[in-house]
Amino acid sequence: MKTSQKAPKTSVQIRDWPIEHLPGVSNENQSQLEECGITTTAQLIRMTKTPAARLLLAHQLQINVQHINKWVAMAELARIPSVGCQYCGLLLHAGVASAAQLAQMPVERLHQQILRLHVATMQRNDLTPSVDRVQKWIQQAKLVISP
Repeated sequence: MKTSQKAPKTSVQIRDWPIEHLPGVSNENQSQLEECGITTTAQLIRMTKTPAARLLLAHQLQINVQHINKWVAMAELARIPSVGCQYCGLLLHAGVASAAQLAQMPVERLHQQILRLHVATMQRNDLTPSVDRVQKWIQQAKLVISP
């Protein structure tokens, strides 16, 4: 009897961060989120799955729903281990709003977008992550979105 060997499926450990590590969440917003039972990025994602849920949370916090959408996008990107809370804001500002979108990005194109962003906002190009790091983000995003 012949046995077929399957290549081992590589996976990544999806990250969950304390809400205070998410960029752009003020101390006041953090306290408000905690009052709503949201203390981690995974809880934020879970409790805002629908547009109606996002609107409800925005209403509870008395803020614009765009803030919620931004936090959820960063929380989703932060699930990728090599991105985390350190780079999720950078990716969002470079035009990447989800792990699925990141997984589809050509490495060189994304690297150039980030380089242009750094030069435009800080007049520096030495802060741009390496092509290898960007490649790792994309590879891990593919693993995070695959079933």
